[in-house]
Amino acid sequence: MGRGTEQLEEQLAALLRNVQRADGNAARVARIDADTTKAKGALEAQLAQVHAGEVDVLVGTQMIAKGHDFRRITLVAAVQPDGALFSSDFRAPERLFALLMQAAGRAGRDAAYMAAQGTPCEMWVQSFHPDHAVFEALRRHDYEAFAAQQLKERQEAAMPPFAYQALVRADARTQEVAQGFLSAATAAAHAAGLPGLELVTLFPPVPLTIQRVANVERAQMLMESSSRAALQRFLAAWQPVLQTTRSQPEHKGLVRWLVDVDPLTI
Repeated sequence: MGRGTEQLEEQLAALLRNVQRADGNAARVARIDADTTKAKGALEAQLAQVHAGEVDVLVGTQMIAKGHDFRRITLVAAVQPDGALFSSDFRAPERLFALLMQAAGRAGRDAAYMAAQGTPCEMWVQSFHPDHAVFEALRRHDYEAFAAQQLKERQEAAMPPFAYQALVRADARTQEVAQGFLSAATAAAHAAGLPGLELVTLFPPVPLTIQRVANVERAQMLMESSSRAALQRFLAAWQPVLQTTRSQPEHKGLVRWLVDVDPLTI
């Protein structure tokens, strides 16, 4: 399903099978991702091959774009990044821009090697939306323009940093119990008329994007407010209500709950 790193590795190897290195051997394609680095020492061994020049084309996930000093790379290609442009997470374009800037920095790090090759360093980005503000700013390496555009959008949409958020997450044996706990805690907050509630919007509970991990169902509920002080007052008053709700018999299937203020992922 889809086109992942394994399929890219196979297709590139087929496309480059007639491309020869200076030593007469075929171009070598390697893959670094979660599957190929499971064994102890596997990542270090693969990186050593790359640094030794034993790999001509490296295919990988985000893990190869961050923190590695590859000296012989002249071309970086980002495959199918458009998904981050239309994510439910409002920070996704920000993360994509940072990732692509990091990935672009992998090319041309060894000036002497680049001069010897006589090949300009490039980054290719595959996109159905090449005129998107993220890619326009990337072309110019213009972080300031990108940040200004993102801040304008967030202000118009009343999103952070122009509003304040918190999440309550609940883990339970079933999704019904997890969401039931969050709904009951919301109802109790309204019934008690907790301080700050009049300035806080409580959204209905929903499953997490990856809702089941280790046989535990996960749900979350978002809170937003234009006032950080009001949000903090409400959360402080809501803590004992959440504890009381947790102790009720109908929520005995609840494994844990937590409050995340200023969440980085939703």
